[in-house]
Amino acid sequence: MLRQTEMARSRPVTPRDSRKATASVALVLVLVTGLLTYKGASALGRIREVRVSGSMTLDPHAVLGRGDVSARDVMARSMRYLLLVAPALMFGILVGGAVRAFVSPTWLARAFHRPGFRDHIVAGLAGAPLMLCSCCVAPVFSTVYERTARVGPSLALALAAPSLNPAAIGLTFLLFRPSIAVARLLMAVVAVFALPLIVGSAWGPRCRPSEPNPGPLSSSARRGLITEFLRASGHVAVQGVPVIVAGVVLSLWFAQRFPLDTLSSRPFGAAGLVVFASLLAVPVVLPTFFEIPVAATLLATGAPAGVAAAVLFAGPAINLASLLTVAKETRWTVALVVGVFVAAIAMIGGLSIR
Repeated sequence: MLRQTEMARSRPVTPRDSRKATASVALVLVLVTGLLTYKGASALGRIREVRVSGSMTLDPHAVLGRGDVSARDVMARSMRYLLLVAPALMFGILVGGAVRAFVSPTWLARAFHRPGFRDHIVAGLAGAPLMLCSCCVAPVFSTVYERTARVGPSLALALAAPSLNPAAIGLTFLLFRPSIAVARLLMAVVAVFALPLIVGSAWGPRCRPSEPNPGPLSSSARRGLITEFLRASGHVAVQGVPVIVAGVVLSLWFAQRFPLDTLSSRPFGAAGLVVFASLLAVPVVLPTFFEIPVAATLLATGAPAGVAAAVLFAGPAINLASLLTVAKETRWTVALVVGVFVAAIAMIGGLSIR
């Protein structure tokens, strides 16, 4: 096997290989550019709306509901949520497919095997501009982890897309008082750059999938660029979408049992409400930017500022669908630790606001 690998590496690069590599890079860049254009246009629209009206028209009850826990209502809201995030989820699947088909594991290994925690910084900075919600970045997490077998950087990328979304952070500073906005930003930085380092140090090598990482495309698989890309994207979709759908349904069933006014009416006191909100926000699925009207609604109904800050961070950072994806790709203990740490960061950040 080693001799075959060395022979493959020593094989001279032909003009056809060069054209194949150029076309592959171009396709990946087109997908990423399309994603950034789509998310950027949406973000600019929201920022323009806030500058003009001073508020956002998104209705948090459109996803979270008002306490109806019937199966029919949960399924209806699940379908509404999936339709809402479908374009971004499609981008996540296509980017994951492009990475699986065309990005060499050797290149990813070099990018994510830097000294100290530099690989986590690289992964976090790469994830932030994607601006995908936690559900939609899950296929990218799965593919990057499959190609690198490194849970730390893969998790940093997945957490950065929703947590360090530059548009969401900017809207938070526009709409909320500085202490809440700064708390959200600091919690996101800790989650993206510290949490994956802890998880990667504890479970990194042992989280390698039982199946070996797929290597670079073989010569027989290089017959059609589009065919290989579609095959890889289909694989990503088949492996990831059922888990995401199941997570969305379970998450919204859970969320329906705790309407928004629950976070301002329970007799827990301010500190108890922050703890309750932090635990509640972790499994709940929220589309991009929806954490902002949720937090604003909570403040308007009398919830403490710490509750709003906790929801602004933990709401988009992770959810049940993405935690199920992490569990599927690694192990249940990793997903549990990630969820607990996100909740703990939200609690500490929320309790720090007076």
